[in-house]
Amino acid sequence: MKLIVCLLIGWLVPLTAIETIQVSGNRFVTASGETVIFQGVNSSDPDKLMKDGHWNEAYFAQAAGWGANVVRIPVHPSAWRERSPQGYLPLLDQGIHWAKQHQLYVIIDWHSIGNLQDQLFQHKSYETSVEETTEFWRIMAAKYKDNPTVFAYELYNEPTVTGKMAGMTWPEWKGLMNDLISEIRKIDAHKIILIAGFDWAYDLKPIKEDAFDLPNIAYVSHPYPMKRPEPWEDKWEADWGFVADHHPVILTEIGFCLAGEKGEHVPVISTEAYGPAITRYCEQKGISWVAWVFDPNWAPMMFSDWDFTPTTQGKFFKEYWQAKRQQ
Repeated sequence: MKLIVCLLIGWLVPLTAIETIQVSGNRFVTASGETVIFQGVNSSDPDKLMKDGHWNEAYFAQAAGWGANVVRIPVHPSAWRERSPQGYLPLLDQGIHWAKQHQLYVIIDWHSIGNLQDQLFQHKSYETSVEETTEFWRIMAAKYKDNPTVFAYELYNEPTVTGKMAGMTWPEWKGLMNDLISEIRKIDAHKIILIAGFDWAYDLKPIKEDAFDLPNIAYVSHPYPMKRPEPWEDKWEADWGFVADHHPVILTEIGFCLAGEKGEHVPVISTEAYGPAITRYCEQKGISWVAWVFDPNWAPMMFSDWDFTPTTQGKFFKEYWQAKRQQ
């Protein structure tokens, strides 16, 4: 059973069918005006899962069974090109169909990391161009504009302009995103657009002075535990949490692993204090979130094998959702 969190009156009602989601003020809302808080999981790339033999309905059933109400599907530019649109779209169609069967909403994410304007990227799998990115979103808009299961388009995973990827300014990034949104709106007038901040999608401080003046926009942060030292809460508020006072915010990647645990790497290493801290902060602010990643190979992983045995963070999130169901 999925949950709509009604922040104004503080109670929970069951979500029994997929509905069109829109932005109202700082909330995601249904057509009847009920506030929706998204809490879910990231899949790994459908291309990867297909090669592993696990892009199937059982995968989505597990996500729903744990307690998720949304799945973020990351599409890597390299996988998109390797399969071609004609080869990749059937994978997305399958996943979105299975998500709907299990009352899971979907975010489609163009999963690149780097400086799109100057084509400076962290890794070859993230290499793309403005032209390819624009064409990808034209295809997504035409394909899914009338499909409410796909509730949002996340235009670019992690814009990053430091080190070898330096060069692009926030006004330039905003202009690039506005151009991309304009192309989408020629085809799909209403789908929610998700916009990430700089610093691997962590920093939303520019929104304080230079927000997007467009309807159906929400903002993204990826506040992994090592982005700031503990205590986190005041830093989260200053860096991205303040945005939720006026706009919807969804953390499309959160997660952690313990030091010495398989998959440990910067910036995800933490103690078990991170899970309660980030979920408690999100509850207080009405912020949605999506845990990374529902896969036993990509890190930080939520389960350790294809029996879906939870890792440390997987155990935390699964038990968090189970406790919510019992309230």
